[in-house]
Amino acid sequence: APTRGGAELGAPAFQGGPHRGPAAGGGGVAPAPAPIAAAADADVVITMLPAGGHVLALYREGGLLGAARPGTLFVDCSTIDVADARAAHQAAGAAGHRSLDAPVSGGVVGARAASLTFMAGGGAEEFAAAEPLLGAMGRKAVHCGTAGAGQAAKICNNMILAVSMIGVSEAFVLAESLGLDHQALYDVASTASGQCWALTVNCPVPGPVPGSPANRDYLPGFAAPLMAKDLALAANALRAGGVEAPLGLKAAELYADFAAGEGAGLDFSAIVHTLRPRNGTPA
Repeated sequence: APTRGGAELGAPAFQGGPHRGPAAGGGGVAPAPAPIAAAADADVVITMLPAGGHVLALYREGGLLGAARPGTLFVDCSTIDVADARAAHQAAGAAGHRSLDAPVSGGVVGARAASLTFMAGGGAEEFAAAEPLLGAMGRKAVHCGTAGAGQAAKICNNMILAVSMIGVSEAFVLAESLGLDHQALYDVASTASGQCWALTVNCPVPGPVPGSPANRDYLPGFAAPLMAKDLALAANALRAGGVEAPLGLKAAELYADFAAGEGAGLDFSAIVHTLRPRNGTPA
């Protein structure tokens, strides 16, 4: 994360979140030997970790909050449970700091191209202070509301994305069964009412969109296990709120099964593979 001295916050080697010091160093960033060292002289500390437990552990048991100067702005870009995000805000405030939850959308491709979308929860002053940094890392930053609102926006967005990807995948499988060419379906749907991001940017079949993971053997841009994690958060929120969302819950079920099996190392668009055997069309 950016600090006043330009150091990277070297996160512990949590599962799914290995330290990226060598890569950062190659880009001109000076890696810090430990999170506490990176945070000690920072004006802003940005974290991105796999789960809420990791964030809270790093803030508390990891000593990050205690190491930082009073008034440091903590921006957590992890995708975590809304309750955990609010707990992180509370812990930061109790330690005399400012905070935002600011999960991202855009995946690996968006991170490399600095075209991410940030959805932030917290105070307006905190958002204004973080906005220049978020603008350097992404194309758009939206202040969604108070503590936890960024996480709420993220899980809602990703539920839309998952349902869309499953729908697009089912349409391509149906097209295959009817003898309709992939490109023909794409040419129609991409300029008609079926148009969506899952089709025009992350198309689940090879050919129509050269930059989609389907043309790279489904090398993850947004890995299936990450989608499964985000959908589990959405499903928890749906059940807790008594919200009727059968498609969201079914998407969570499909991605949980896919991520636990053949999709473990694949992009989330590879969910299309799970539909073909069931319908007797070639894999």
